[in-house]
Amino acid sequence: MRSDRIKKGLERAPHRALLYATGITPGEMDKPFIGLISSFTDSVPGHIGFRDLERAIEKGIHSGGGYAFMSSLPGLCDGIAMGHKGMHYSLPSRELIADMVETLVEANAFDAVVLLTNCDKFTPGMLMGAARVDIPAVVVTAGPMMSGRLKTKRLSLVRDTFEAVGRCQSGAISEEEVVELEKEACPGPGSCQGLYTANTMACLTEALGMSLPGCGTGLAVSSKKRRIAFESGKRAVDLARKGITARKILTREAFENAIRLDLALGGSTNTVLHLCAIAHDAGVKLELELFDELSRTTPQLTSIRPGGEDFMEDLEFAGGVPGVTKSLGELMNNNLNVCGLKAHEIASLNSIDDEEVIRSTDNPYRKEGSLAVLRGNLAVDGCIVKQSAVSEKMMEFTGTAKVYDSEEEAMKAIMGKNIAAGDVLVIRYEGPKGGPGMREMLSPTAAISGMGLNDSVALLTDGRFSGGTRGPCIGHISPEAMEGGLISLVQDGDKILIDIPNRKIDLLVEESEIEKRRSQWSPPEPKIKTGYLSRYARMVTSANTGAVVK
Repeated sequence: MRSDRIKKGLERAPHRALLYATGITPGEMDKPFIGLISSFTDSVPGHIGFRDLERAIEKGIHSGGGYAFMSSLPGLCDGIAMGHKGMHYSLPSRELIADMVETLVEANAFDAVVLLTNCDKFTPGMLMGAARVDIPAVVVTAGPMMSGRLKTKRLSLVRDTFEAVGRCQSGAISEEEVVELEKEACPGPGSCQGLYTANTMACLTEALGMSLPGCGTGLAVSSKKRRIAFESGKRAVDLARKGITARKILTREAFENAIRLDLALGGSTNTVLHLCAIAHDAGVKLELELFDELSRTTPQLTSIRPGGEDFMEDLEFAGGVPGVTKSLGELMNNNLNVCGLKAHEIASLNSIDDEEVIRSTDNPYRKEGSLAVLRGNLAVDGCIVKQSAVSEKMMEFTGTAKVYDSEEEAMKAIMGKNIAAGDVLVIRYEGPKGGPGMREMLSPTAAISGMGLNDSVALLTDGRFSGGTRGPCIGHISPEAMEGGLISLVQDGDKILIDIPNRKIDLLVEESEIEKRRSQWSPPEPKIKTGYLSRYARMVTSANTGAVVK
């Protein structure tokens, strides 16, 4: 056992003395030491219910014959951080979380870990840490929030608060109605109710094999989730004894399955960043082209908010991740799950209980998967669009650029009604280096949606989008503006071509004019020059590589 390095031998008498100080008994000292790393916090709605799950996991660890040591990690809520300086810290917090998992595991010599997580950067950060240290690990995602209710109408965070701002601004609803919506949209614990980044990553964690079957969609308020937490604690002890480490689960085949599931669900574009980063720490090479290659052959089988009308609770009751895996059939690899079963076996043991929520491959919502990788002179290294959230009329679009050097400038223009049909809203210097931190543009995209401009305005950025985004919103443009990518040379009035079916994105400006502009360009001063974000900006790589820190 790894923990022998802190508890065996004469020279470890001081270590044992300190362990006894924690309250451990001599009889427990020989058991596997299991780290329970929780991201409980009162400031993230998806995490406020963790105390019950921590107890269930701890009981499971002890029932399985291990001894539990609990540690906590900090983190933030993307929704609360949205639209102000706090969002600069969102993606960089993923690296801090991964570093802390590594630090806690190595310093404490845990034999295995259970990682209790839920929201946007916690889950990929913990998976990165688990892959990096390569010890036995089980991930417990705490589950989706139930839908909100206003009388008989079901509500979700993005549609009924972020987009409500735009609807109010356009006069469609009153400020009094917004007040009612904001009180009822989020009724309690859990990750926001649609296929935004948190819930997408929870489902992909199950597809990777790192969570027990049913965990990805098991609701935050359910006793099912407590049972999964308990069994996860037991299973971690078993994995420790058998030596089944994270990298034995996180294979190339597992990542392909996660991508397939993402495409079939219609999940968040942020998963491209996160899967690439997790694969990097797992020692698996994951190319951006793989997402597009698999998208061409993976039908979209669900239609969950923001792109559709169903909620995560509908997916849970229809069959969850095993149901979607069952429908995809042989398109999915037969990878190993931490429970000890393989993907096809798990699928065979489950059923699809609503064939409208989880459709068959013969009757998909779309013939292709939800994501597309575009390339062209504007994105030589690629960019990402959630094509499942784009209307048919906007799949091919040529518009006029309106250029802003920050999210704040763009939001001011939107709220001032300075964006009109036919515009391509370009928001730059928001990439990993330029942001710094690659902020999500949910406030601008939700405002555009709320104003009814989804079918007439496109948005491009070297930043990224929330999983709640819908419409022709193209992010992760690489190279980013701060690195001299062509997006840095776009000017108001330029024409931009977007052709999603043919995977093209081009600035329609003569090469001679581009070279003239390039000769006059120099990078602007960093927006933030001190603290963690300044260090992050110096070390972070491009979005097309997962924005990993080197």
